[in-house]
Amino acid sequence: MSALKVFVHNHGPAGDNSLIKTITFAMTHFTVAFMVAYLLTGDVLVGGLIAMVEPAINTVAYVIHERVWQGRQQRRDTDRARVNAILAR
Repeated sequence: MSALKVFVHNHGPAGDNSLIKTITFAMTHFTVAFMVAYLLTGDVLVGGLIAMVEPAINTVAYVIHERVWQGRQQRRDTDRARVNAILAR
């Protein structure tokens, strides 16, 4: 099996399928965004534009959201380690 095929189908040797899951979620998101915009406006062009812009902005917002939550978790882990170190004395 080629390295590219392994990467696309298994997203690396671990086989977690996260790439395929991400692609299918993006397709679902674009489809829903288009359908909602089209149903609200009745215009294919406006529906298409919204379907392209909204998921792109939402993706950036999601990355920021994830980084905030990772920072929060790291601070919690650091605080917990400090408390455990103090209690261990």
